Amino acid sequence: MPKRELANHTSIKVLDDFKSYKITIQNCSVKTAEEYLVDLRTFFRYIVASRAKMDLYSADISSLPLDGLDIDYVKSVTTSEIYGFLTYSADVRHNAQSARARKLSAIKSFYRYYAKKARLIDFDPSADIDSPKPKKSLPKYLSLDESLALLKTVNEDYESPSRIRDYAIITLFLNCGMRLSELCGIRLSDISSDMKNLRVVGKGAKERIIYLNEACQTALIEYMSLRKTQTVRPEDRIYLFISAHQRKISPKTVQWMVYKYLDKAGLGYRRLSTHKLRHTAATLMYQSGNVDVRILKDILGHEQLNTTQIYTHVSDDSMRKAMSQNPLSGVKPKKE
Repeated sequence: MPKRELANHTSIKVLDDFKSYKITIQNCSVKTAEEYLVDLRTFFRYIVASRAKMDLYSADISSLPLDGLDIDYVKSVTTSEIYGFLTYSADVRHNAQSARARKLSAIKSFYRYYAKKARLIDFDPSADIDSPKPKKSLPKYLSLDESLALLKTVNEDYESPSRIRDYAIITLFLNCGMRLSELCGIRLSDISSDMKNLRVVGKGAKERIIYLNEACQTALIEYMSLRKTQTVRPEDRIYLFISAHQRKISPKTVQWMVYKYLDKAGLGYRRLSTHKLRHTAATLMYQSGNVDVRILKDILGHEQLNTTQIYTHVSDDSMRKAMSQNPLSGVKPKKE
């Protein structure tokens, strides 16, 4: 296919249309759709720089204009150029396999839309490119003792004015395995009147019901008593968790709070995040609670079962027990 250079007068309608498709048809969040566009802008800037024979090892392509990105330019991209971008991402941008896989996923989704849905191109240059194999690693999580230590640290932080709120948040993370965005988006109306369950909105605007155990109910009831006395900005009164600034709590605030208490509990060295608390809930339910992996899939809001299966890793205690049960485990060399 002939290569064509970008003009500077055409708007980036091809990106805007793709973003609208992701949001309105595929139910992606605005944030997720914009993340796709970030990767796509980087990709097309690479194409511009590559065709202009720029030194990609030293050039800063982040500000290259894309005003001329139109459907004809999209058509002109070759499979070889996509491979070149993946190499550039690894060698110059030092992107890990997961980041390169995400970028390729954005490119594939973009071209699939224009080839199969919008039908504005007749060749998809990304169709036969395999995604970089992700490095397999076990999820990081807190042990039961570490989880108890974290809860104890929050509960005993009497100097903190947000202690009760923070305890409720970490209790929900450790018991329910919800995502950070799901927790921040909980509305007062999402909680059932008997406090036995709550509704969350997950990825792709998919709703699910999370059933609350006794620990969650107790923590929420205590926080709700405090919540009723708080002054909250009118536009944020519908939300459950409120910040010190009297508005809906932000993901950054929650992340900072979790980091703070992990440090106080002596667990800061583990470099864990709120998402690792989700891993903790899933791992504890599977290993200690004997929860079936298919039920765990629904609790976590996973689309595919293989996503949930990362939590079926065998615990160290189970492996030690298995080793000790080997009939040869007691055989020792005879002393002379």
